[in-house]
Formats: sequence, C-alpha cells, structure tokens
Amino acid sequence: MPSAPLAPPPLPRTRSRFTALRAGTVCALLFLVVLVLVAVRWSPLMALDRSLADALHRRAVTEPGLVHANRILTDWAWDPWTMRALIAVAVVVLWWRGARLLAMWVAATSLLGTLLQQGLKSVVGRARPHWPDPVDSAHYAAFPSGHAMTAVVTCGLLLWLLRRYGAGPRLWRGALAVAGVSVVGVGVTRLYLGVHWLSDVLGGWLLGAALVGLSAAGFARLRRRRDGARTP
Repeated sequence: MPSAPLAPPPLPRTRSRFTALRAGTVCALLFLVVLVLVAVRWSPLMALDRSLADALHRRAVTEPGLVHANRILTDWAWDPWTMRALIAVAVVVLWWRGARLLAMWVAATSLLGTLLQQGLKSVVGRARPHWPDPVDSAHYAAFPSGHAMTAVVTCGLLLWLLRRYGAGPRLWRGALAVAGVSVVGVGVTRLYLGVHWLSDVLGGWLLGAALVGLSAAGFARLRRRRDGARTP
C-alpha cells in the first residue's frame, strides 16, 4: 500500500534561514584559515599536530584492546559508507513520501561533500602521520579528514530534516546526543589510530558544518522562490 505523501513543513522563518547562512559562512571562513595554515605549514600548528599525534601513538601501541575497539568504531559504526547509507535511507523515505525536491537536495549535498573532500585531498596532498610501528593504516591524502567531514555532513543533514519536520523534544535531544557522540567520536578514533593530524579532523569538521549550513540556507531560499512563484 503506497505511503501517504509527506506533508511539507511550514516555510522556515527568515531568521532561521539567516542563522544557517551565517553559521555556514563562519565555518567556511574558519575552514579557509585552517586550510591556509596547513598549506603553508604554519609552525605552531604543525608542532601541535605532531605533539598530539606522538602522545596518542605512544599510548596506542601499549593498548591493543583499545586500538581494536577504535578500529571497529571507525571501520563500521562511523565509516563514511555507513554514514552515506543513512543518507540513502533518508533520501528513499523522502522520495517515497513525496518530498522529492528535498530528497534530491539532501542527496546532492552528501555527494558534493564527498567530491569536495576528495578534491581537496588531491590538491593539498598532505602526508598522513608515519610510524615505524603503526596500529592502523589509511589511504589517500590526509587533509581534510573524510571520516570527520562525512560524519558532520550526515549528522547535520539528518538533524536538519528532524528539525524541519518537527521532531519532538525527546527525539530531538536523543538525536542531538547521538550526533554529537558520533562527530566527536569519529575524530577521536582517527587521531588515536594515528592516521590523521588534529588539523585534518578540525578541517573536516569545519568544512562539513559549512556545507550543511549553506545547504540548509540554500534550500530555504529555493523553496521560498518556488512558493512565491506559485502565488497569484
């Protein structure tokens, strides 16, 4: 039996749209600062990256059980493909319930995030931490962290959808807690396993947040234009 069309939420208030736009813009500017500092190899940032990486690696090589737990989390629970699968489920539900423009917008935002991170990795070409006794391995260049960025994009988009469709306080708080643990947790696992620098993770978080904020603001503007064009 076909599902009933998903009722469109009320138009977002102008204040909400500008809040998303402002947050996305601030995160984008902060990401550009981190990108420049990484590109020019700013000494204080490089020193911080190295000191934290060394400290975490010294601990990781003595704790194989914790390393194994981190690998399960980063390779399964918070893997980018797991995150993309969640977006795919959301897109299918939106499409099935009749919110097809929104479904395409969410899918396009997630795809753009993947293309952005891969393009930046190729352009920046930053080497990952190298260890004589590694506890894990990873492919491609380091900056920005794909795991960190994909987690922010996925969690941000899902939270945005819940907010748009009026999630109750209990559901909202639970979703917010899960998203926060996932975003922070995936960054910690990448650092603990010695496959990323701190600035890689920070860059991934900022770029992901920028993309979600600008995407939310862009969709609100598009919908207002479409609804305005239909008004006699």
